[in-house]
Amino acid sequence: MLQVIQSPAKYLQGPDASALFGQYAKNLADNYFVIADDFVMKLAGDKVLNGLHENGISSHAERFNGECSHAEINRLGAIAKQKGCKGVVGIGGGKTLDTAKAIGYYQHLPVVVIPTIASTDAPTSALSVIYTEAGEFEEYLVYPKNPDMVVMDTAIIAKAPVRLLVAGMGDALSTWFEAKACFDARAVSMAGGQSTAAALSLARLCYDTLLAEGEKARLAAEAGVVTMALERIVEANTYLSGIGFESSGLAAAHAIHNGFTILEECHHLYHGEKVAFGTLSQLVLQNSPMEEIETVLGFCQKVGLPMTLSQMGVKDGTEEKILAVAKATCAEGETIHNMPFPVTAQSVYGAILAADRLGAQWMATH
Repeated sequence: MLQVIQSPAKYLQGPDASALFGQYAKNLADNYFVIADDFVMKLAGDKVLNGLHENGISSHAERFNGECSHAEINRLGAIAKQKGCKGVVGIGGGKTLDTAKAIGYYQHLPVVVIPTIASTDAPTSALSVIYTEAGEFEEYLVYPKNPDMVVMDTAIIAKAPVRLLVAGMGDALSTWFEAKACFDARAVSMAGGQSTAAALSLARLCYDTLLAEGEKARLAAEAGVVTMALERIVEANTYLSGIGFESSGLAAAHAIHNGFTILEECHHLYHGEKVAFGTLSQLVLQNSPMEEIETVLGFCQKVGLPMTLSQMGVKDGTEEKILAVAKATCAEGETIHNMPFPVTAQSVYGAILAADRLGAQWMATH
C-alpha cells in the first residue's frame, strides 16, 4: 500500500490574517460566496469582506443557520450558484467551515476557511462531519482534496472564549496517540494510504507543543492577547493536529467521542472536551505506561479538560449509559477498529470506567 500525506494548499497564520488574505485569495477567484452565522458576521465579517474588496474581489455574504446538515448545504449551495460565485469563504467554527467545504465540493469551487476559534483540527482537513437536523452525528463526508486556503487570525482567536482554545487542545491531545496506533496497525488513513514519517512526526510535534505551551497559551487567551505560546498552540491545534490526524488516522479516542454523542447530558460539551476523555480511555484500552497516563492527566488538569465521567455530566445510571456508549463506539466502520488489536464493546466499557477512576484518583491527590 502507498504512503500518503495531504494538506491544505496554503496555510496563513498571524494577527489580522483575515484582513490580509485577499492578496492570496484573488489567485483562486474574483467573486466569493461568504458564509458565517450572525454572531461571527458581526465579529469578523467586515474585516473579511473589506479585505476582499481591497484586493478587487467581489463577494456575496449569506447567513449560516448553525447545523452542518445536508439540508443546509443544499440551501446555501443553491444561493452560491444563483449569485454566480466562483469561490467559497467560510468564517466561524467547525460546523460553518465544514459547510463551506461541502458547498465548494458540490459546486466545484475553491474553498477558503477562516476559523474564528482554534477549537478543533477540522479546518485543514478534506472532510466534513455531517450531522442530522437534530445535531446527532450522521457521517463523515470525505473530499478528494483539502481546502485551498486556511486562514488563522490569531487576533480574533485570542479574544474568543478560552474554553474553545482549551477544547482545541483536547482534540489535538489525541492526535499523537491515534496516529501511533494507526501507524502500528498499518491502518489506512483518511488520506487513503499508510502514514508517512512526516505525518507521524507532525503528530508527535503536536503533542510535544501542547505539553510545552498549553498552559502559557491558556493564560494568554484569558488575557485576550497574542503571545508566541498562543501562536504555537493555534498551530498545534489546527495545522499539526490536522495533518497528523488526517494523514495518519483516527483510532479509539475519536470513536469514543462519537459514542458519547448519544448521551443527552454530554451535548453541552465541545468536541475536544469529549475527545480528551476519549484519549484517556484509549490510553487505558492500550494499557499505556502509568507515567504516560499521568502526563496526560496532569496536562488535562492544568488546562482544564475533563478527566472524569462526572465532569462530562454523566452522574447517574452510569453503567447502563457507558455500555450504550461502548456499543456505539464499536459500530461497524468506526475508527476504533484502527487500533492495532481487536476491540470489543466490553473492552471499551472497561477502559472508560477505569479511565474515570484514574481521573478521580488524580484529582483527589493533586
